Amino acid sequence: MTDPDPSFAQKILDSQPFSRLIGARITAFGDGAAVLEVDVREDLRQQNGFLHGGVLSYAADNAITFAAGSALGPAVLTAGFSIQYVRPATGRTLLARASVVHAGRRQAVVRCDLLTRDQDGDGAETLCAVAQGTVLSSSSPSEG
Repeated sequence: MTDPDPSFAQKILDSQPFSRLIGARITAFGDGAAVLEVDVREDLRQQNGFLHGGVLSYAADNAITFAAGSALGPAVLTAGFSIQYVRPATGRTLLARASVVHAGRRQAVVRCDLLTRDQDGDGAETLCAVAQGTVLSSSSPSEG
């Protein structure tokens, strides 16, 4: 089991150059769950002004992996995930809330809701996409 302190997870996230480029941060981590947040910026939007789907996919992939890592341990890799876009992402902050649905010894299945927080600051959240993934432990059986 990993340390449930979000600063532990943030250090791992910060070691990923692309995560630093996006400006991602972990705001919750532990007990089979993780929340990843990204501030919406102009350079992350697509041609119609909505947050690019690739940013949503990135957030889902990382939140899924961090949630699984809090259940399986830190040596994990995403085996695969799917994402369904519900509506265009608008707002000031993207939130990826992931939680483990089932964890075994070597793999976890994780669900992730992707939401945006309103622009006007009232805290309202809108569901933009839903993702599900499978994460595998990459440690050898003798390490676990």
